Amino acid sequence: MLQTKDAVNSTSIKKAIEGRDGAMLSGFYADDAVVRVIDRNNPPSKPREIRGKASITTFWDDICGRAMSHKIESSVTEGDRLAFTENCAYPDGTKVYCATVVELKNGRIARQTVVQAWDE
Repeated sequence: MLQTKDAVNSTSIKKAIEGRDGAMLSGFYADDAVVRVIDRNNPPSKPREIRGKASITTFWDDICGRAMSHKIESSVTEGDRLAFTENCAYPDGTKVYCATVVELKNGRIARQTVVQAWDE
């Protein structure tokens, strides 16, 4: 079980994402978690699926290693579900917008769906 300081909630997610802390983010996931990404390159009929904590760690290391800012705009929690919106920006001005829904199981992220769009 997660300790209070490691709890997955809107405050901890905000801290990890806005701080670009990939290690903290990766620590929130169950070993068998699945992250689905839906965007222009990964449509709803064929979303990108990132399976397992090791692959999710690689995913977050890539995102958090990029020179870009992340800002959680809003979040909602209901039971074992957490949803939030996020605005991101690259130094060249390119913007990315994400809407995310997280499903928790035993205090860890079991499933996550991210829908994102970016400037082209």
